[in-house]
Amino acid sequence: MKKLKIVQISPYEESVPPRRYGGAELIVSYITEELINRGHKVFLIASGDSITKAKLLPVCPKSIRTNLPIEDFSVKEIFKFIGIGKILKYLRDLNVDVIHNHVGWRMLPFEQLLKVPMITTIHGSLDIKFKQIIYDSFKKSYFVSISNNQREPLPQLNYIGTVYNGIDTDTFSFNEEPQNYLAFLGRMSPEKGPIEAIKIAKKAGFHLKMAAKVNVEDKEFFEKEVAPLIDGKQIKFLGEVSQKEKVSLLKNAKALLAPINWREPFGLFFIEPMACGTPVIAFRRGSVPEIIRNRLTGFICRPNCIDSMVKAVKKIYQMPRKEYKEMRYRCRKHVEDNFTIKKMVSNYERIYYQVLKENGKTKS
Repeated sequence: MKKLKIVQISPYEESVPPRRYGGAELIVSYITEELINRGHKVFLIASGDSITKAKLLPVCPKSIRTNLPIEDFSVKEIFKFIGIGKILKYLRDLNVDVIHNHVGWRMLPFEQLLKVPMITTIHGSLDIKFKQIIYDSFKKSYFVSISNNQREPLPQLNYIGTVYNGIDTDTFSFNEEPQNYLAFLGRMSPEKGPIEAIKIAKKAGFHLKMAAKVNVEDKEFFEKEVAPLIDGKQIKFLGEVSQKEKVSLLKNAKALLAPINWREPFGLFFIEPMACGTPVIAFRRGSVPEIIRNRLTGFICRPNCIDSMVKAVKKIYQMPRKEYKEMRYRCRKHVEDNFTIKKMVSNYERIYYQVLKENGKTKS
């Protein structure tokens, strides 16, 4: 197959790769660098403080979050829309084979202006009403889901594949002998279940370390509802952590708690601890049954049932040492077999060629 010229359009709220928290931006970085390793020519449209081997086309000098200490969520949205104009200007002047869109619905109204096919990976949930209206209006576009469950609210979209996110397993060191604490990782938002995680840890009687980003829109929730439950002893809040700090947190945890309250579209925070050998205990919602193997790489619990999560935590702690160690090895192998960068990018390559073939632009 001939090598391609590909545009990756990244969200620009965070840099590529993100300095700390940033799921979609991390995935874009992985895809971009691996495509280059495979000989493709890649243009990356992202914030100007991004680091890449691709030809970087900056939407803004620095990521929105870095450059604009915004307290008003609506203002942040304005800057996202301003960025679309810059993106379209770049796309007008580029001679490429395919466009890979990671900013979601914002690009769809302009797809008819583009000279080459555009593939949109949907990184967020499709449960939100306004998103359903927008995506349905452009349902014939090319879409990639990041889990099969993600599709359920809008099964009528033109999905050309499900591609699970992958990570660099070399950056997540395996540890078979963790310490005796539970971990929580993600955003301090209601849908991620931080209050539930605290309740579970307290009821089970174990320590909990929480690493999480507090977005502008979640600041009030965190300050009023979560912060009063953090005592700094049994429940510790680490804030937003670096990659090195995250790996240390995850590899030394007995288990990760994920009492999610929404249809999780994928969940990097499921596979990252498993890459370190740490089992995940989660509510059965969204992608959970696709990512976690119940009783093999963690436990899948009844939604909204704190007691079922407490019971699972106690099972982890009561496991014979040999049995628990085997679970940790299974976690690592599960990620190596299913959620690597190479597997993810191979699936995206297949989709690029498939779309080009459908548009009469087969590369051979």
